[in-house]
Amino acid sequence: MPDLRRYLDDSGRPDRLGGGARLIPIQTPSGTFNVWTKRHGNNPDIKLLWLHGGPGATHEGFEACDSFLPAAGIEYHYYDQLGSFYSDQPDDPDLWELDRFVDEVEQVRLALGLDRTNFFLAGVSWGGLLATEYALHHGDALKGLVISNMMSSCRAYNTYATDVLMPAMDQAALAEIKDLEARGDTENPRYMALLMEHHYVEHVLRMPADQWPEPMARMMRHINPAVYVPMQGPSELGLSGKLLDWDRTDDLARIDVPTLVIGARHDTMDPAFMADMARRLPNGRYLHCPNGSHSAMYDDQETYFGGLIDFLLDVGGRG
Repeated sequence: MPDLRRYLDDSGRPDRLGGGARLIPIQTPSGTFNVWTKRHGNNPDIKLLWLHGGPGATHEGFEACDSFLPAAGIEYHYYDQLGSFYSDQPDDPDLWELDRFVDEVEQVRLALGLDRTNFFLAGVSWGGLLATEYALHHGDALKGLVISNMMSSCRAYNTYATDVLMPAMDQAALAEIKDLEARGDTENPRYMALLMEHHYVEHVLRMPADQWPEPMARMMRHINPAVYVPMQGPSELGLSGKLLDWDRTDDLARIDVPTLVIGARHDTMDPAFMADMARRLPNGRYLHCPNGSHSAMYDDQETYFGGLIDFLLDVGGRG
């Protein structure tokens, strides 16, 4: 993992306002807190807000965008959700609820001045779940939607992990992983070592662990377990937290804005299920990344960004 000292100020916190970043105050039932955002580019017709994964990860995994989106003339905004590394991290478990995160995204949208004439929302993994939920509550604010590497049913995701991914793993390693989980010993370094060798490099990011792009390694280092574990659960081979029963498959027909669903052959999520999601959406499209994993924007970049940019320019206008 990288030396984090160059990302921190003297107080041990990130330099949150370097490089034109902006802190946005968010009203919550527990008071007002600040979330971190940063704009890149300027396009009156296409303004893309990214929702990162986790929950409790960071925008840092999106830094691949800097190599593709500026040349396409796309304005995009990075944003760390409340509880994530560059934003405030209140010690209040009551804040880690889906509905509150949806309200937070709406507050960020209003503060950034985004509206139906220009506002594209893109979410990856948990961010895709959050983007789906936002579209169901605030679809009239959207110009377009991107659901990347996320299924519309958490139980279906668990079924895919159990029926497809786990049987393909080294069974001795899987048994040891499950034993560590059963004993509540997921902080044991052996747990992550097993996951990295037998799961992560196959389905999360298809590169040798020592060759992971620095932004992805940095993001992994910065995940906040106080947010992640209550919502996602402690296991990395399925979901067991507050989101376990989330399922919006039957509600996809209510999302009528142009929507791009992105899946990948080697994803932790079922690509066939995600292709079906696109068919259920009234204005859905599916982008398949044949060489990609859960981090297809890194391990199948040409397909991922080519398809994403085509969608944004098609819906937003090519100028």
